[in-house]
Amino acid sequence: MYSRREFGRLAAAAASLSRLYAAKINSTIHGVQVGAQTYSFRDLPLDGAIDAMKQIGIGECELYMGHVEPAGIRGEDLKKWRLDTPMSYFKDIRRKFDAAGIQILAYTLNIHDDFSDEEIDRGFDMTKALGTDMITTSTTLTCAKRIAPFAEKHGIRVALHGHDQTSKPNEFATRESFAKGLAMSPMFYINLDIGHFTAANEDAVAYLQNMHDRILVLHIKDRKKNHGANLPWGQGDTPIKPVLQLLRQKKWKIPCNIEYEYNKPGLDTVTEVRKCFEYCKQALA
Repeated sequence: MYSRREFGRLAAAAASLSRLYAAKINSTIHGVQVGAQTYSFRDLPLDGAIDAMKQIGIGECELYMGHVEPAGIRGEDLKKWRLDTPMSYFKDIRRKFDAAGIQILAYTLNIHDDFSDEEIDRGFDMTKALGTDMITTSTTLTCAKRIAPFAEKHGIRVALHGHDQTSKPNEFATRESFAKGLAMSPMFYINLDIGHFTAANEDAVAYLQNMHDRILVLHIKDRKKNHGANLPWGQGDTPIKPVLQLLRQKKWKIPCNIEYEYNKPGLDTVTEVRKCFEYCKQALA
């Protein structure tokens, strides 16, 4: 038998635990996992981004490095921060997402050529402390060669993110550049941004059909072909609906993360991301 005081302590502990680990938000639509790249909420601090996803009903995300690294520091100061910040800092961020019922699917760490080997290695430790086994990264082919041994050392998958910079051979932008990246390591996969891929005049549907087993995550946005602008969804050339429907039809478990980039003065970020989420629901209805 528990005394009244002991029972009260147990009840308080249970209530505290339930607040710490909220029920997971389910944002899967007809079998298609829809989340967000927190870069979409780049005008909000971390807590604001988490609250926005809760409001909209988004249950998973790629965590943008801009929501993790301190604002306003650059150069050597930022390098020092990456090397010296204790892992408890990143574990505390993970607990915030746990408390909100949101899964951190991947850490978006854009690893550039000026990163030291120590920074790259440390980035994999950060990723594990955030509770995930995936990094998504905008990087270069030359830098990817340096990343490969660290991915294999840590057992962390790296999804290479592409843009539409087809005039720059060191960038990931085309089928050929992705093929070069995949050949570097069995831990390398693709983070296919179907908006940028369309702007590079590539066929996102055909590429998804051929390469779905090497695509870890999709970024969903709408752009025009020929390096055209980011536009509200449905106004560009990106085959958002066919891509989502293909995933539903084939039952491929590839997360689709909203990346809101058509922001203009006067638009409210939460409202616009909610519109994108509703677009996904309608496309999959």
